[in-house]
Amino acid sequence: MHTVIEPKILYFGSSVVLISTMNEDDTANLAPMSSAWWLNQSCMLGMSSRSQTVQNMMREKECVLNLPSVDLVPAIERLTLLTGRNPVPETKAAQGYQYEPNKFDVAELTRLPSLLVRAPRVKECPVQLEAKLVKIHPIEEPSSLVAMEVRIEKVHIQSDLLMEVNKNYIDPAKWKPLIMNFCEYFGLGEQLSDSRLAPVFGPPEMQGHEANPITNR
Repeated sequence: MHTVIEPKILYFGSSVVLISTMNEDDTANLAPMSSAWWLNQSCMLGMSSRSQTVQNMMREKECVLNLPSVDLVPAIERLTLLTGRNPVPETKAAQGYQYEPNKFDVAELTRLPSLLVRAPRVKECPVQLEAKLVKIHPIEEPSSLVAMEVRIEKVHIQSDLLMEVNKNYIDPAKWKPLIMNFCEYFGLGEQLSDSRLAPVFGPPEMQGHEANPITNR
């Protein structure tokens, strides 16, 4: 039996992302978010246009998407209810947000220089993706929500997460992303079974032939 409900939010589960951007005064901003989805070499990020992160991306046209593992929950919590906007927007102030210009220090995270963008990477995150803004799509007008389309230009991966057979692929058994599921933190459980998609989307040496999983579908 199914029941019709009207939930306040629809967060059925997606990876937590720490987005690093550059402020107007050349300091770094760092913001956690979880409304992100991925396709080929692109990512769509859902945020409020009133946030400092979106304002920075509209100006700089770039960012770094840092993906934390489950052990970084304390750092994420230290960033919760902090904003780089000064003054704090009224809607955020009403929710308890406070202005904080030094988010890396508050979160006890380490800056690393990027190769293609000005924003720093987060050393403690096993996955760091340098990205360029492609387009901003307004959604749910007249709300402030926007979907930012970014293209991943450079991928940094913690070495011990890579497959032995192909160093350009992440071993899914080793990568433990932090998941936001209806505003609560979760990790991944054990692998349930082998997937029929693995030979299609995996490395060529695991397929027996060259394949592009996007265009060949």
